[in-house]
Amino acid sequence: MAEAVRAPELNELRGRKSSKWSTYPSDVLPLPVAEMDFPIAEPIKQALHDMVNRSDTGYLGPMPELFEAFANFADTRWGWKVDPTHIRTATDAGVAVVEVIRTLLNPGEKLLVSSPVYENFWTWPVEVKATLIDVPLKQDGENYWLDLDAIEREYRAGVRVHLLCYPHNPVGVIFSKEALISLASLARKYGVVIISDEIHGPLVYKGRDFLPFMALSDDAREVCVAISGTGKAFNLAGLKCALIITGSAELKKRINTMPEAVSYRTSIFGAVAATAAFSQSIDWLDGVIATLEENRVLVRNLIDSKIPVIKYREPDFSYLAWLDVSALDLGDDPAKYLLERGKVAFKGGYMYGPKHRQYIRFNFGTSPEIITEAFDRFLKAL
Repeated sequence: MAEAVRAPELNELRGRKSSKWSTYPSDVLPLPVAEMDFPIAEPIKQALHDMVNRSDTGYLGPMPELFEAFANFADTRWGWKVDPTHIRTATDAGVAVVEVIRTLLNPGEKLLVSSPVYENFWTWPVEVKATLIDVPLKQDGENYWLDLDAIEREYRAGVRVHLLCYPHNPVGVIFSKEALISLASLARKYGVVIISDEIHGPLVYKGRDFLPFMALSDDAREVCVAISGTGKAFNLAGLKCALIITGSAELKKRINTMPEAVSYRTSIFGAVAATAAFSQSIDWLDGVIATLEENRVLVRNLIDSKIPVIKYREPDFSYLAWLDVSALDLGDDPAKYLLERGKVAFKGGYMYGPKHRQYIRFNFGTSPEIITEAFDRFLKAL
């Protein structure tokens, strides 16, 4: 069993330069940004130290070992057979998505998302002047699923690209294999390309049924461009390296029409760190997942004991709790209310979709002490 990975104390975390810890005044407990507070894996540290010690700080050149490391990781973790020659790098997941959309769509053509969804799913299509179509997830209480009938209607009406968040941030759900296989069949029928953002995929909890989209069926392999990397699972967002993966020869050909600079702009530090992550840091990853499993239960226990009117479905992956606070009547922007009254920062639900203003997203990728303090501040603000 992997050893749990623990976060440093609050006073040490406040010395960090990342946006999570530098955006707010020192009296605010910051829990909005999707980054974890855990120390990074030792093999990653060693690889980066070696780069600096050798003054190896130039441009990124060919690194086939990164693609081999990811292919081996995908095969071992999920049984997904990835051809390393079908992988490209980009600066980060956002750049990867934007450049893939730019390659696949002409300005004005239709792109589909399903709200509530990660806030940049609303901004990335704007960069490439796509016409954004929202087919909201179906919802029953804290359960969410894809509205396949509505998606098919929009496919038929001219959607060219479907930007899929899988596993889904912020609602914490892994869509059923049956639904995703049906989605792939629809996409192939109507000539739609699915961009599957799988950046949280390595953080799926033990026993949860996750398989990368492209591995689900022959149709899925033909219609999908997957986005992956180490930004979330290994906490390396600032090192700037993401992966763009294709399964079919046709999509590989289309993606390879991207400017070569999309790959050149990747950080050499990010590529080296990602190689160390996928090839040497699996025990650390499993330890992080063990810690997050403890933390998601702690969130449940704190809600039940302190503020039981909050509705919370324990997520299937990662470190983001999607909390329905509508029963508390905290106004039009509960996150703003809690920041002002409780000095604790969350992401506001309005950022994820127009019908979810009474939600907040809470990052529990930290210590039990900080999670408990967050709920204490929450309670005092009421």
